[in-house]
Order: sequence, then structure tokens, then C-alpha cells
Amino acid sequence: MAREIALQSVRNIGIMAHIDAGKTTTTERILYYTGRVHRPGDVDDGATQMDYMEQERERGITIMSAATTCSWKGHWINIIDTPGHVDFTAEVERSLRVLDGAVAVFCGVGGVEPQSETVWRQADRYGVPRVAFINKMDRMGADFGRAVQSMVDRLGARPLPLNLPIGAEDGFRGVVDLLEMSARLYHDEDLGATFDTVAVPEGMADEVAAARAELVERVAEVDEELMELFLAEQEPDLEQLKAGIRRATLAGELVPVFCGSALKNKGVQKLLDGIVEFLPSPLDRPAIAGRALVDKLPGERTESRAPSDDEPFSALAFKILADPFAGRLAFLRVYSGSLEAGKVVLNVNTGKKERIQRLLRIHADKREDLKETRTGDIVAAVGFKQIRTGDTLTDLESPLVLDEMTFAEPVIYMAIEPKTKADQDKMADALQAMADEDPSFQVRKDPDSGQTVVWGMGELHLEIVIDRMRREYKVACNVGRPQVAYRETITREATVRGEFERELAGKSNFAAVELVIAPGKYGTGVTFANEVGPGVIPADFVPFIESSAKQACETGVLAGYPLVDLSIRLVGGKWVDGESTEMGFRNAATSAIWDGAKHADPALLEPVMAVEVTAPAEFLGDVTGHLNSRRGRVTGMEQRGGDQIVLAEVPLVEMFGYATQLRSLTQGRGVFSMQLARYEKVPEKVAREITRLYAGT
Repeated sequence: MAREIALQSVRNIGIMAHIDAGKTTTTERILYYTGRVHRPGDVDDGATQMDYMEQERERGITIMSAATTCSWKGHWINIIDTPGHVDFTAEVERSLRVLDGAVAVFCGVGGVEPQSETVWRQADRYGVPRVAFINKMDRMGADFGRAVQSMVDRLGARPLPLNLPIGAEDGFRGVVDLLEMSARLYHDEDLGATFDTVAVPEGMADEVAAARAELVERVAEVDEELMELFLAEQEPDLEQLKAGIRRATLAGELVPVFCGSALKNKGVQKLLDGIVEFLPSPLDRPAIAGRALVDKLPGERTESRAPSDDEPFSALAFKILADPFAGRLAFLRVYSGSLEAGKVVLNVNTGKKERIQRLLRIHADKREDLKETRTGDIVAAVGFKQIRTGDTLTDLESPLVLDEMTFAEPVIYMAIEPKTKADQDKMADALQAMADEDPSFQVRKDPDSGQTVVWGMGELHLEIVIDRMRREYKVACNVGRPQVAYRETITREATVRGEFERELAGKSNFAAVELVIAPGKYGTGVTFANEVGPGVIPADFVPFIESSAKQACETGVLAGYPLVDLSIRLVGGKWVDGESTEMGFRNAATSAIWDGAKHADPALLEPVMAVEVTAPAEFLGDVTGHLNSRRGRVTGMEQRGGDQIVLAEVPLVEMFGYATQLRSLTQGRGVFSMQLARYEKVPEKVAREITRLYAGT
């Protein structure tokens, strides 16, 4: 299916939301109504197109973002269906990095939920225009007005309802279009593919008239052209109103809101209309900017590439996938130019040339060969040697480096070992392949025990990794219990001198450094500043001091966890011509950091999670009491439909096994979600136990 469509008619969008809001079901209906599939899949039956992994179909959740392509009313739509579980936020992060627009799906009952907030903030960071779809309007307790208001209260968004639901809960029958001032009733016999367009129901006339007037006024507030009509008391025609909404959406001023029930096949076509009418094409987005190369290294000078086939080729590899049939795939977003299969490109990050043997159009787990890819495309490349997530690919003559993607550090880890000698090599290959695919999954060697340790974003994340190893890669392995990724920091400033003097192979190695280490702001990591005057230490040695000081911070002094949020200043030192060496300064810097940290009142930090528990009101006391027993702090409560919502902050170490205990407390009716809030100082009693165990090892 080659793309024979103008760039103005291309839409690159993501479907994003909290877990269980109905993202995948909505995507399945989009594929059905656009003719991409002949029958939509069902999440509950494990038969969806987009959730094709065994683990996804068994659990009924999206784990890995999946790409597909369809067309609607002369527009070409590239879609990425993203996960909703917080453990797989990295999948959302890298998808939003390359998308032009997004559809935020909210549950008509729950409204904005915790992971909805996370992905919304990610979209804010990348300046991605959005439309919203209030789904599950057929569910008991669904309330369109409340769901829209939750966007204001919890996201600070400016929603603009373009639909109103006809009926509610079991009586939900269709939607009123506030732009065309008509109603649409869907036929159940063909899964909503056909419908009747009728007049607005008489009982809704006043409500619809008021909503339409508010719609026009709110668009006029942010759009000059409509403001002129509004002040002249002229009613805008349909095209003028749509144009104003589009301008406001692209500027991030308003978020058009649609409603329906994807599972019951109602309202999705109106959402499709909104995607092509209000979300941006690649031409509506700013030209991509990158750093030009100076002496083969990224320089300070920036260059931009306009979204045009006539510009030099540039693309970002935003995802790597190990395919059992095609080998490693690199998902590319093409920002400018074009590329034919079999041509050579430059991987600017590695400085090496890569021949792209094949180009593929992706539909979930199905592949279609392409002869070439052009500006605005999202495709997969095959046949490369070394491309990683975040690498920039350009033509050979016009290299530039696009900004790399950053991902959150993992908060949980566990040891893993092969069951047999035969599994050893297979395990190493499997872990490396999954680490290439997932930037939030890391594999490390414990320097003390020699064990292989895997790091991830949560229990489910690591559980899926182990399950994939056993099923996909046929590796038999033993795993330890999940452990919390603590951190260490310092609480006061200290000045320390590090010195190294040793004769090795008949040659003297001498160096001395004086460092000031001080607490830094939360989230700043480790910073380094050189404050020595000319001649105190030769400039050639300073990079070795910096790199070794930062490397020393990877192992703390209390329990071996990384030191974070501290500033290092090089304020003095000593060197001897002919005797001072790189090795000497590296060792002096390392010993200074460790000695300094011991004298700067080190403290242990633990990840604290923002937890949201939803349970029937009769279990409220049991839920809050249990959270308090886990060192939790209840920060708020609210009513949502017939349920009580409890907001709390709880240390991650106390949340292991919580799902099972919550089900027991609430007769199986309670659910929860959590995400990292911040790192906090560990209570003294808990810290002593952790350091005691570390000392015992």
C-alpha cells in the first residue's frame, strides 16, 4: 500500500490514555471503519490486531506500542497505539517524540486518571496538539460533563466539546454534532459502520443550543478571525468554524472533545473526522532542528530541515524491535527528504555508514515491503548493522544531529541466572535484544557478586521481561525477588583532598586534587565545575578528573547505591611534571569522592510512589488503614461515581504484593495505579537495616 497522497493530507498520530480507558478498542474500530480490517478485534477475546504479543492478549493490556496505517476521507493516517500502564511509559515517550498529533482517550466513568496525567504532560513537553475522546459512555456511572471537567481540574486543559451524548449508560444511542447541529444514531447490525443522520432530539434542543453558543464563544476568545465575526454578531458558517477550531488546536489553545463507546461501535467516525480536520499534518509542525557537525562532532550551530521531499534526507530511529522473521527492525520517522531501499545513509551518532536493505510499512505484526520512504512517513528499516534508539540517520552529504530522547531511570531490579550452561549464551543474547528494544530496561553486572541484574520500571515490567525470555527466546532461568533501586545523596557540604602516589612498572604516578562536594537540587544528578586557576592542574587532566569523579558516584558509601543530586567543584590540586599521569588523577578523584561523601552526612533515598486506589465506599476505612500500615500518607479523597478514590504516597518497597492484598480487602472490587512521585530520605530505622544487610554481604 504505497502512499500516493499529498503531505498536507498525512496525519501521524498516537492513541494515548490510562490503562483500561479503551485505547486499543478505539484503534480497532478506527481500522474497521477505514476498511483496514474486515472485522474489529476484541481485547477481552484476545483477538485484537494491535495487541499481537501473547502476553498482551492474555492480560488484555498493551505492553509494546504498535504501528499501523489507514486512510479516511482522502487522508493518510499513521497510528501508534501506546501502552497505558505506567511501567511502559518509555513506549509512550518515544512515540510522542516523533508524532505530530495525539488522541487522548478518557473513560466516561473515571475521567482523567493517573497515567492520563503522565502521558498528557509528556505531550505537553513535546508540544503535541491533541483531540480527546470520552469513551465508554455506555458504562454504568458514565458522565460526559464530569469527564470533561476532570480535564480542566486535573490537566489544566481547555476542552472544547464538539459532541454531546444522546442518552447515557444502557440508554446511550448516539451523539449530537455541535458543528453540524445534527444527531447520529448508529446501526448495531453492522457494528456501527452505517448510521442515520437525524434532527437533534427535541428533549435536547435547549441543551444543544446552549452548548453550541458556548462553543462559538470559546473559539472566538482564542481566534482573531472568529472574534471579528463574534463582535459583529455574525454567525460563522461551518467551514469558518472548523478553520478556527483547527487553528486553536494547532496552537495548543483548545482540545476538541468527542464522545462515544468504541466497544459498542458508537462515535468513532466523528473522532476520525476530528483527526483529519483538526490535528496537524507534518507541514503544520515546526521544521525539525538539529546540531550541525563540526570536525565530525556535534557543534553549537543549529540547522533546520523543512518537511519536504526536496530537502536532504533526515530521520530519527525512535524504536528498535527484534523480529523473529525479519531480524532487527528500526522504526523511523522521516522528517525530510526521501530514501530508496538499498541506499546508504549516515548514522550521525556513531559516525558509520549504514545500508538500509529493506523498507517496510508496518501493520501491527504484519509487514509490507516499500521501494522508498518519503517525508512524513513512519516506516521500519531492515538490514542495518548498528542503529540504536534515538540515533539520527541522514544522507551522507548533509549530516546533522537531532535531539536524542531521554528516559526515566528504572526503580526496581532483580538478579537473574541461567538454569543450565546451555542457557547462558542464550540468556545474554536475549537480554541484550530486549535492552536494545526497551531503553527503560537495563542489564548490569553486580561488581561484588558477579550476578546479572536486570532493572525495570516496576514488577509488571520485569515480569513481562522474564516471561518473554522463557517463551520467545526459550531461555530457562532462575530469578531473585524484586528489589527497590535506592539512591544515596549527601546532606551537607564537604571539602576533601584526594591523593594518589604509587610506582608502577618503574614509573612514578602522582596526583592530588581538592574537591568541594555539596548537595544539589533534586533531579539534577551529578554536576561538575572546574574552578582552579591556570597552571594549578594542566587542562588536559581535568576531563579525567571529571569523568572519574562522576563514575565514583555510581557507587555510594552507605549501601553501594548511586550517589545523586550533588555538585562537585574542582578547587585545587597538585601535579609534578613527568610524574603526574592520567591514572594518578583518576584515582585521586575517585578517593576524594568516596572520602568526601563519608564526611558529608550521607543519606539513603527511596522511591515514593503516587498511588490512586479506587474501591467501593464501604471499604474506605480498610483501604486507608492498610495504606497507613505500609508507611503511606493519604493525601486526598474524592467521590467518582459510586466509588471512593483514595490518593496516597507510599514507598515503593511497601507496594510489593499490594494488588493481591487490595483484592482481599475489597472482595475483589478494588483497583489501583501508581507512578513515581519522587525520591525521599529513608527513615532512620529502615536505613539502618538496609546498611546492615549491605555490610553483611
